[in-house]
Amino acid sequence: MTTPRAMAMHILMQVARRAAFPDVLLDVYFKKHPALEARDRAFATELVYGVLRWQGRLDWIIDRYSRIVPKRMPLPVRVLLRLAAYQLLFLDRVPPAAAVHEAVELAKTSQPQHVVRFVNGVLRSIGREREALKTAGAEGTPAEQLAVRHSYPVWVVERWLRELGVEETEALCHAANQVAPTTIRTNTLKTTPGALATALRESGLSVEPGRFAPEALHLKAVRTDLSSLPEYARGEFQVQDEASQLVARLVDPRPGERVLDACAGMGVKSTHLAQLMGNRGEIVAMDSQGWKLTRLAENARRLQIPCLQTVEWDLLTHDQFGGRFDRVLVDAPCTGLGVLRRNPDIKWKVGPKDCRRLHLLQTELLGRAAELVRPGGVLVYATCTLTPEENEDTVQAFVVKHGDFFREDGRAILPPSCEDVVEKDGSLRTWPHRHGVDGFFAARLRRSDQESDRWAGGERKVGH
Repeated sequence: MTTPRAMAMHILMQVARRAAFPDVLLDVYFKKHPALEARDRAFATELVYGVLRWQGRLDWIIDRYSRIVPKRMPLPVRVLLRLAAYQLLFLDRVPPAAAVHEAVELAKTSQPQHVVRFVNGVLRSIGREREALKTAGAEGTPAEQLAVRHSYPVWVVERWLRELGVEETEALCHAANQVAPTTIRTNTLKTTPGALATALRESGLSVEPGRFAPEALHLKAVRTDLSSLPEYARGEFQVQDEASQLVARLVDPRPGERVLDACAGMGVKSTHLAQLMGNRGEIVAMDSQGWKLTRLAENARRLQIPCLQTVEWDLLTHDQFGGRFDRVLVDAPCTGLGVLRRNPDIKWKVGPKDCRRLHLLQTELLGRAAELVRPGGVLVYATCTLTPEENEDTVQAFVVKHGDFFREDGRAILPPSCEDVVEKDGSLRTWPHRHGVDGFFAARLRRSDQESDRWAGGERKVGH
């Protein structure tokens, strides 16, 4: 039987080498080792996500004790040192001697003896000074100091400092490093939030209602695989962050309408759209990756949502797709800097050039999606990132180019509880450090029926 440390090492190597998704890899490993105890699964998960979350700070500490030039350190050695250093510095329940011994034993399985001695020497040095290293700070610019303290790429911190200032940037860095709470969306086609909360409490879970989304429930100190619960099997809930739940609310689909989720992925928002429509009408979930649509269809069956159909299609192809829709959602590919609590590996996968590259892609996607919106219909653009280029700038570029679309104010559509997360321009905007949810952006646009429907400035507040 593989150990949790060996499993974590293998997963971290795959993430580093080919930008694989850690949650998917963990799921694969757990299925391969069904006899693995719950505590070992939890430990492996903690190791993988902890190392990814604190990778920047771990590397800074490792390089203080390494005689090897950072760029020349072999990746397996780097990952092994990160794994052990994380246990030494962040997991008080792991005895230092055990963390060092396990790392040395792992090194022996693949590295020559001189590398094994190197690993042992670096980790013993870190172990001796572990208490001081827990609070050690870097020199340099404010951005460099914050980047090391909170484990972020310097370019991310520099951007946040320009946009938010020092105090908010530090608060955001801290909030985005927290383990995200488990939040679920009640499937109101099957039950009510109150009834579901009662049932889950009877199963021993601590449940609190959401702050913004009516269907949201927060689960505290979850030690149970939620997919093993009878309420999950019956399709009574879907795991989904509260901010994400507000996107479908902004689309505000009505029973009997034809709705397109143009970048559906695995369809969490698609199923929410169907739920808000009372399962009456037509939801088309489109994505260019068929494996995601397979997962989407399986989930739709569990939630008992027959009005949803999947279509493998690239929105950017030149072929016209099946007519027009009453409402279209473009949940666009983005840098994902708003969901670092759940996906800390994103920190190390994206760079500053990706913001501009994705802005251009998002603008093109919106332009294609606009062709599929009927006159008088609604187009909602959403991301799970925090950069102006991918959010406000993308929407503004679209509105300037498409004079038959105008913005609508989210306050007229979202529940009253959402007043704090709607910007002055009417867009939805959530922040981990301000609102305790993932960082999302969404803007709602309507296609004009008549040219006179628009203000000369291209914006107005419209009800629904």
